[in-house]
Amino acid sequence: MRTSLSLALLSAASLAACVPPPAPAESPDVFATGADEIAPWTDAAPDVVESPPAPEALEQRAARLQAKAILVDGHSAVPSLLLGGSFDRVSPGHDPTAAELARIKAAGVAGAFFSIRVGAPSPYTSSPLGGSAARRALDLVDATHRQIERSRGTMVLARSARDVRRAKREGRIAALLGIEGGHAIESSLPALRSFYRLGVRTMTLTHTTTNDWADSAGGALEPGFVRHRGLSPFGEAVVREMQRIGMLVDVSHASDSTFKAVMRVAKAPVITSSSMPASGHQRRDLDDYMLRAIAENGGLVVVNSWALFLDGTYAEQSERFVQKHGAHLKELGERLQGDPTALREELERLRAQEGPMKPLPLSRVVDHIDHVVKVAGIDHVSIGSSFGRVDGLEEGLASSDGLRNITLELVRRGYSDGDILSLLGGNFLRVLEQAEAHAASTETTLSGDGSARQLSAAELRDPPRPQTTLPPPVPSLHTSSRPRPSWWMAPPPAPPVLRRTKGGAPEPAPLEIRPSR
Repeated sequence: MRTSLSLALLSAASLAACVPPPAPAESPDVFATGADEIAPWTDAAPDVVESPPAPEALEQRAARLQAKAILVDGHSAVPSLLLGGSFDRVSPGHDPTAAELARIKAAGVAGAFFSIRVGAPSPYTSSPLGGSAARRALDLVDATHRQIERSRGTMVLARSARDVRRAKREGRIAALLGIEGGHAIESSLPALRSFYRLGVRTMTLTHTTTNDWADSAGGALEPGFVRHRGLSPFGEAVVREMQRIGMLVDVSHASDSTFKAVMRVAKAPVITSSSMPASGHQRRDLDDYMLRAIAENGGLVVVNSWALFLDGTYAEQSERFVQKHGAHLKELGERLQGDPTALREELERLRAQEGPMKPLPLSRVVDHIDHVVKVAGIDHVSIGSSFGRVDGLEEGLASSDGLRNITLELVRRGYSDGDILSLLGGNFLRVLEQAEAHAASTETTLSGDGSARQLSAAELRDPPRPQTTLPPPVPSLHTSSRPRPSWWMAPPPAPPVLRRTKGGAPEPAPLEIRPSR
């Protein structure tokens, strides 16, 4: 028994000797992950599964998307800057009121292009080299800077897409500047670059009249005039220089020939900021082939919500009004150009004599958005001028509720969240960023590597000619013997509906809805 017990104790001691001693205590690892830093996907699945959230109401979804969107208004009409309808005048002593800024913010605007609109020179004479156009544009730019500086808590001057994104994060309004009418640079590339330094990031090549280097489609009080059969060589240089420095080329108001010339020259995206899909204002129509051209270029069509460009009947009534009062309207514009309040009162008095015009429903705006999306694609459409005083639109669209109502209508029509965010501003930011990227890719300095080209007085002597027919050397959008680029596609079958062309001769209208420049 004693021997057996001794053997058992000896075996236990031997086994214990084979077990390693416990490791000594170590210092804590300061780089070790704490228990509260463990990623949630390492946790065990919960035993209780939560019920799915309740379906989101259409109004709730629209409000959520509007709050999330970085909305850029491509063609703003802020009341504190633009006064007097089609005879816009700035009141330098007027500051934006708290109510005005609150209305803009309530509309969800993160960035807006404030229009630097300069009265067009006479179509029969060249613009003077010593001229008033650049002076007027500089005054408007300074008035805009003045208002931004006095409202620095709410507004900020934006020179890039990055500035717009930052303004959205800070809850401020990013003000971008856009010149309406290339005559403002007075045929000088150095002047163009100077405006860029002041914050101008877009420019329409023409306005309602032909200038020294680009043909216009005309306006309500005057027809288009052919002088250059599109762009002159200097006009092509303007387009190249704008894109080299990162300024967006705007083809609004341009003639068909000018549009095609821009598309041949452009290397970066172009826009049409006051493109109003319409069946009315025929001189500024964009057809489906132009929409495809802008899409292939990577550019953007901004659907404007001015009633004149949304409805054929309304446009016809407006044209009759202009024909009846045209001479008086010109006289008012010249006599009251320094008194925007009196000018607006006179215009309202004239309109009252004609009787009220039925306002358009909101659905007309979204109808045109649908059409441009169908032809050009969702990535090439944006929204503009839905947030200020817009003539002829029903209540709820022309007010600060306009954007909310448009967003809600887009939701009702089945647009996805991503598509709506693109329409509300994502597409505009993308185009801004691509213009900036193209400018950076040139690896040039702003002025040191830029051309000092200016038109001389001798080059400005050739007067413009009335546009009665399209110039023969420039091929039509419908027929051409020249090789066509890929966007120049064969027209689809069209109903035999007649419309008036620029020259007055009827031709078939391929579609009821045609965007207008």
